[in-house]
Amino acid sequence: MATEQGIVLRTESEAAWVKTTRSSACQGCTARDSCHTLSDSKDMEVKALNLAGAREGDRIVLSFETKSLLKATFLIYVFPIIFLVVGAVSGQMLAPLIAFDPSALSVLLGFSCFFAALLMMKTRANKMAAKNAYQPKITKIIQSHHF
Repeated sequence: MATEQGIVLRTESEAAWVKTTRSSACQGCTARDSCHTLSDSKDMEVKALNLAGAREGDRIVLSFETKSLLKATFLIYVFPIIFLVVGAVSGQMLAPLIAFDPSALSVLLGFSCFFAALLMMKTRANKMAAKNAYQPKITKIIQSHHF
């Protein structure tokens, strides 16, 4: 499980907006659409499930499931490449059977499969982002500003 620290900016019913610093984990995160970069490019707002009951001004710990991050990273980077290669190899194998130029069919099927994978990935990523397992969670209050 990966963790980041931040400060609660505001709360909603079951969630809170947290100011944190952009890290390398952001790139592969499926919930990155729920984050907003602030005026400084390093600072950002993250919408997180407020499991700890944090309030505005509290310094907190955000937790991210690393399993979810790995799954998202695979989906974003590896899945389309696999489809590209499968399409290209299929084009090479099918071309002689239908009397077509192997290179042209390889390129055509390779890119068709690649773009199909991107569409499938976009649909899957939207479903994954809606699940709580892929949302950052406030798991601990480090310092409360309320007495």
